[in-house]
This record gives sequence, structure tokens and C-alpha cells, in this order.
Amino acid sequence: MVSSDPRRPGHGARPAAEVYERAVAGADFPLVESIGYLVRDAHRAYLRAMQMRVSETEVTMGMWFFLRILWQEEGITQRDLSRRIRMMEPTTVTALRLMERRGLVRRERDVHDRRRSLVYLTDRGRALRYELLPRAAETNIAAIDGLASSEIDALRDLLVRVIANLDRDIAERGADPEAVEDEITDQGS
Repeated sequence: MVSSDPRRPGHGARPAAEVYERAVAGADFPLVESIGYLVRDAHRAYLRAMQMRVSETEVTMGMWFFLRILWQEEGITQRDLSRRIRMMEPTTVTALRLMERRGLVRRERDVHDRRRSLVYLTDRGRALRYELLPRAAETNIAAIDGLASSEIDALRDLLVRVIANLDRDIAERGADPEAVEDEITDQGS
């Protein structure tokens, strides 16, 4: 049975090469045939599902991304944290201020370079890992419902390759693939 959801395979999908070649030539490029659109739509759905799971805590989705990085490595600079998350530095500063007020992180001046601030979790910030990571796992479980292990592995591998392809494309166009949007835009001005 063919799904009524136009994003599902089998719903009038044409071979990818044909769709993209026609789009480059100026033909119509339906959103449901755009990998970029589908990835964006999946990302937004993922964020909504995760937000529902963390909404009872003091953590916002903006904080979530910083916590994920800091649970892996503390004592990194604000700039490095921004780059790893691919978020603008002013956004990072705002999020870190809120996280400081909530007692989740602390910033310390780098003893080797007083201009840099290093970010560390507090005990409270570290403890949230054990409350929030299971919620992230629940979100992942919901996202992969009905997929075979081989499909999950293939999806993960394909997404990593898509990211690498786009990073390479960005680098070939003279920009830093790790830069966030405002940095890419500023390079062209």
C-alpha cells in the first residue's frame, strides 16, 4: 500500500538524478523530493519531540546542545563550543549566561590567555546528564520506530556522508565548514 504522506518513499518519487538534473536546468523541484527539505523537516520534528521530553526540566533546547558537548569535554572555550555546535557566538554567550544563572555551568578565564573564557559544568550540570540522556534515547527510539537495524546503520552512515559532502562543498567555495551562518555571510561582505 502506498502511503498518503508525500514524504514517504513510493509516493510518485522519481529517480534522484533525474529530479536534480531537471532542477538544475530550471524545472520544478518539489520540496518532498529535496533532501535538504526532508532533513530540515526531520530535524524540526526531532526538536519538537525532544522539547516535549525536556520541557519539565530547567533545560531549554538551546541549552541541550551545549550540555551534550560539555558532557563529553569540559574546559573548552566559548568559541570552540560555538563552533562545535555551529551556533553564532552571541547566541552562545546568551545561552551560557542563562546556564550560569541556573547553576549549570561556570566560566573561568584561561590562565594562559586571559582573553579566553573556558566553560565547565557544575555538579548540577553534570547530574542532568543522567536525567536527560535517557530522554534523548527515547526520542531516538521514537524516530527509528519500524526501521530495521540495517536501515538505522545505513541512515546514520548516509547522514554522515551528506554532512561530509556539504562540508567539502563549503570548503571548495572558500568558506570554513565549521563556521556558523554569520561567519559565512560576513566572509562575503
